[in-house]
Amino acid sequence: MQCFSFIKTMMILFNLLIFLCGVALLAVGIWVSIDGPSFLKIFGPLSSSAMQFVNVGYFLIAAGAVVFALGFLGCYGAQSESKCALMMFFFILLLIFIAEVAAAVVALVYTSMADHFLTLLVVPAIKKDYGSQKDFTQVWDSTMKGLKCCGFTNYTDFEDSPYVKKNNTFPPFCCNDITNTANETCTEEKAKDQEVQGCFSQLLHDIRTNAGTVGGVAAGIGGLELAAMIVSMYLYCNLQ
Repeated sequence: MQCFSFIKTMMILFNLLIFLCGVALLAVGIWVSIDGPSFLKIFGPLSSSAMQFVNVGYFLIAAGAVVFALGFLGCYGAQSESKCALMMFFFILLLIFIAEVAAAVVALVYTSMADHFLTLLVVPAIKKDYGSQKDFTQVWDSTMKGLKCCGFTNYTDFEDSPYVKKNNTFPPFCCNDITNTANETCTEEKAKDQEVQGCFSQLLHDIRTNAGTVGGVAAGIGGLELAAMIVSMYLYCNLQ
């Protein structure tokens, strides 16, 4: 009985933390959706790298809603000893775990397919909006500055963009030797000669460089999810 009470208390505290994390994710997601530029100013250029590949605001709102619901079900199920809530908690967590494993497999096996799909999605947006949409241009500038890259694939992504048409030059990030953008320009010839790597390739390189850290974090999250599922089933099976 003492063991059951201890596990029940730990389940409540653990899910209270998950619940608060869900609230935080929802708040940040709403903030990013409403005022993305101020988010970039506070968290710096590295925060913008992911913003080119997913709509971070909506992604955080969706993730926050799921985490919020998960934390609530875990807390409520343990506190009220509700079998229904505990079973729902278990199945939602199981679905998330399966989705994470599937996403990891797809990311490892179909990286080139993801590259092709994102190229079809992102490059036309660059050609259409870079130089004309202020927020879009700011996010890309922060990304290229932070990752030291040029475009999604390379400098050709900016051909026929509003920026090139207006300035007759490519973004300075596409030419490594340009330090003073007021006096120097990044011409097509310079960009072609220097071959600055695209941001998607650079992002993949950074992830692979830190594969140990990424793998450790993923393993830790997976371990916590498995532990939470085991505990929820233990409580479920020991309830009257």
